[in-house]
Amino acid sequence: MFVAYGMWFARRFAGEVEPVRVAAVGRDGTGFAVRLEDGERMSAAAVVVATGLAPLAHIPSVLRPLAPRGPRPDAALSHTSQHTDLSGYTERRVVVVGGGQSALESAALLHEAGAQPRVLVRAARVRWGAAPVLERSLAERLARPASPLGTGWPLAGLCRAPGAVRRLPAPARLWVFRRALGPSGGWWLRERDEGIVPVHTRRYIENAQLHGEEVQLRLGGQGDGPAKMTADHVLAATGYRIDLDALPFLDPRLRQAVARIPGSHAPRLSGAFEPSVDGLYFTGSLAAPTFGPLLRFVAGTSFAARHITVRLARPVAHR
Repeated sequence: MFVAYGMWFARRFAGEVEPVRVAAVGRDGTGFAVRLEDGERMSAAAVVVATGLAPLAHIPSVLRPLAPRGPRPDAALSHTSQHTDLSGYTERRVVVVGGGQSALESAALLHEAGAQPRVLVRAARVRWGAAPVLERSLAERLARPASPLGTGWPLAGLCRAPGAVRRLPAPARLWVFRRALGPSGGWWLRERDEGIVPVHTRRYIENAQLHGEEVQLRLGGQGDGPAKMTADHVLAATGYRIDLDALPFLDPRLRQAVARIPGSHAPRLSGAFEPSVDGLYFTGSLAAPTFGPLLRFVAGTSFAARHITVRLARPVAHR
């Protein structure tokens, strides 16, 4: 339903949308040269990078001996971002690594598809969101105001003033980016996991090896469950890392010209979402270390689109 809404929005408001991958973006004089996978080439005065999270999927180094990874059920390792259907894992033992929505929902879907999932969570407990309360008293709304990302003054402030977040010192912005909205599961998912799917808290993988077609894991931590596990597949629900170098279509020289936020691999952006390269713009999660967690979600697109389009509408000579 959500994807259908996005497609409707594109048809209604975005005009022509060409479903083709961009193979390369590099500088071309004062503008940019863009090459598509089908071989077409074009010039552009500006480029807006809004590629989402897929290129930024993070696989911890301890799991990389299980590569090559992929969405095939017969592979030893994959990332949750690679899947739209988990029914291919029926009757297979799958260890899910992570404690957030991606991990917990994948575990529920695996169980419902007839697989044998187990979840490893590094934290001491699984956090679950609270069911939304649609009607609240004035006192409740004042004490914990609503926002697109949840209730409470901290989230409300981050959502209402992303421009002010950009003015914070870099260490403070990165702290907000890394700590706001930590891993948790949706309230509606809890009854599909708790008491149904084995979840081992205070556990993490120390070593992962592939022996034949079987994955052997050695676990660390002081949590419950065995210190060793065997599985047919490891599903990494290990999130995403904001790293410009993970965008293969950007020319290396162009990537090197983009200044980073100190202490990160994220682009340092102006109030118009422009980095140190004129005419280049980054939005979505790539802008979250600058403007805060609102930019990780669809709720942040209105703020981003307004600021980018105002900048793009200015005459080139005034940029």
